[in-house]
Amino acid sequence: MKHIIYIAAVAMVIAGIVPRVMSSVGTEPASAKVTSARPAQPAPRPQASNDRSITLLADRGGHFQVEGDIDGKRMDFLVDTGATVVALRARDAAALGIHPSPRDYTGRTATANGVIAVAPVRLSSVEIRGIRVYDVQAVVIPDASLGSNLLGMSFLSRVKFQMQNGRLTLEQ
Repeated sequence: MKHIIYIAAVAMVIAGIVPRVMSSVGTEPASAKVTSARPAQPAPRPQASNDRSITLLADRGGHFQVEGDIDGKRMDFLVDTGATVVALRARDAAALGIHPSPRDYTGRTATANGVIAVAPVRLSSVEIRGIRVYDVQAVVIPDASLGSNLLGMSFLSRVKFQMQNGRLTLEQ
């Protein structure tokens, strides 16, 4: 388990770099790193192409923002292929009824704010516009250390995804 948390820590550090690198893959130049949890402009809404496939459009910073559901409750995410697991801010986890005690913060991860303690959790289901994955590994991170919830590889690795020309397509 500690090995997985260590990998998650490394992935979260990489997560700060990957969005900038991926934004340069398209036709527009990479933009400055986003430090706010909320974009200046509303994020483009996902466009459904059928009931098991969605296409997300990159925002001006080259990031993919999406609304989803965790166990039936609405949640906003930043899609992050560099994050090993889904990462939730503590306040959003609390809204889901997840209240880790201080002793539950057994994992450690490196972020832009330094090394922090995280609480590993399991989510019954995570759904993004009809694409649902069950029993998803996640971590709860203190609010001050995470600007937005991250839709990491513990979800993404269980669906087919493709990123091309400022579009991210998820299929199941």
